[in-house]
Amino acid sequence: MHGPPARWLGEARRRRGALFWALLWCAACDPFHADFDDVEPAQVYRAKKQTSASRKDELVVMTYNIKFGGGRIDFFFDCHGDRVLMSRDEVEENLDGLVEKINQVDPDVLFVQEVDVASKRCAFVDQLQVLLDSTKLNHAVYASQWRADFVPSDGIGAVDSGNAILSKYELKDGTRIALPLRSDQDALQRYFYLRRNLLTAELDAAALGKPVRLVATHAEAYSQDGTKKAHIERFLEELDNQARQGIVLGGGDLNALPPGSKKVKGFPDSVCEGEFEADDFSEERDWLSELYERYDPAIDLDAYERDNTPYFSHTTDKDGFWNRKLDYLFTNGQLSDGLVHQDESSGGMATMPLSDHAPMSATFRLAPAEPIAGDAGP
Repeated sequence: MHGPPARWLGEARRRRGALFWALLWCAACDPFHADFDDVEPAQVYRAKKQTSASRKDELVVMTYNIKFGGGRIDFFFDCHGDRVLMSRDEVEENLDGLVEKINQVDPDVLFVQEVDVASKRCAFVDQLQVLLDSTKLNHAVYASQWRADFVPSDGIGAVDSGNAILSKYELKDGTRIALPLRSDQDALQRYFYLRRNLLTAELDAAALGKPVRLVATHAEAYSQDGTKKAHIERFLEELDNQARQGIVLGGGDLNALPPGSKKVKGFPDSVCEGEFEADDFSEERDWLSELYERYDPAIDLDAYERDNTPYFSHTTDKDGFWNRKLDYLFTNGQLSDGLVHQDESSGGMATMPLSDHAPMSATFRLAPAEPIAGDAGP
């Protein structure tokens, strides 16, 4: 769910002084290589050893926010603890649990959020390469959403963390599309803050007999300036763009609740205050309505409205239980057998120790693309 609170930016600014930052800012327009182009190629990954993947009539798809392999360590950004860095042993142990869960589900396509590829906080373990080399997934594309050669506070140092699409089948034309930045931050905060994005790719036609376009994202969590809503709307717009060309499958962590959610604020696990309080969704009740109207969801909205509980996928409290749904899969094809893997009884394995999100899976089938609501089609 979360990105880094800016409290450490304020502390750094106070500690080092306005003059230091002014001089640094004048020295170069991008001194720590944190900027991105509006549209640029995604980074391409391959498993070191390829496994065979036969053509299928349907695919298992999965989305998972893996909390940068942090497991249930209480980090400072959730206000439950003060940890910033992990040892290599901690990272590898946490990744072992994530790999075990992914292999249990055995997805053909996996959307991952908060995967670190070159971060000091994760002992510089390339987590995406580990996931590829430890599962049956062969190919991946990656788009960084938080990158800096050096973050000058709290020992964070170098960071490169983002979104990825992994697949048993070849992925073509991976593209990173920048999402709007927050407008309620000063220039220094914005420079070191997350750069949210859409990650798109095309699943090789050999997988299902025709191409499938993929769209992955991780929307803003904290903004009070409308940025999260803009990210959701841009995700919907990109699904529409891709759907005009054929079958599209999209997913990720939208940091928003579905229509029909019974509880929309006052979650007991949210202990952050002020700018980084992220548990009041009362003004966001209809932000996902158009997605549900235009696309087939992994979790049927009628089923969700009858009982929200089986579909919750997030909590920051490792000693609690999942208490809200933030994770989604949508398509203009067909999704069925949607499941949030909450625990042994719903998914066959305890997932609370692995991340602050539970993974979600569904069966994806091709179907003739229908015109988007309100659109004349291709």
